Amino acid sequence: MAASSHRVLVLHGPNLNRLGLREPSVYGTTTLDELNARLEAYGSARGLAVECAQENSEGAMIDAIHRAADLDGLVINPAGYTHTSVALHDALLSVPTPSIEVHLTNLYARESFRHSSVTAAACSGVIMGLGPASYELALDYLLSTLTTNNAEPDHV
Repeated sequence: MAASSHRVLVLHGPNLNRLGLREPSVYGTTTLDELNARLEAYGSARGLAVECAQENSEGAMIDAIHRAADLDGLVINPAGYTHTSVALHDALLSVPTPSIEVHLTNLYARESFRHSSVTAAACSGVIMGLGPASYELALDYLLSTLTTNNAEPDHV
């Protein structure tokens, strides 16, 4: 197991506390606790200290994003707020923390109202449709970015 030198927040949005129960034909049977344990172990094995949080309210998500300003990365699944929240978009832009938006499902294969993301433009990238692997790929990307940025010499 690698030593944790980088800290990343995984922030799950509204209704994701119902994973495993809510529409298992769409979201699968993995519970949020199982997903979080998987992500924490995945990160730990790669030198990432992964903290997971889930919030149902927009204000609590904004507060979590603000707290992430001191972290090395943010993986966010804004869930239903993806399509509506200018406030989350602005919060993401207000912190220097690199962020990746993730979704368990492919939004483009779902209802048309899910085809646009207000929050994506405030993130470095979006990974979707790969189930829990969407989160793992986001962690891999953040780690590669953090490792590359830390390896570059400072220029004066």
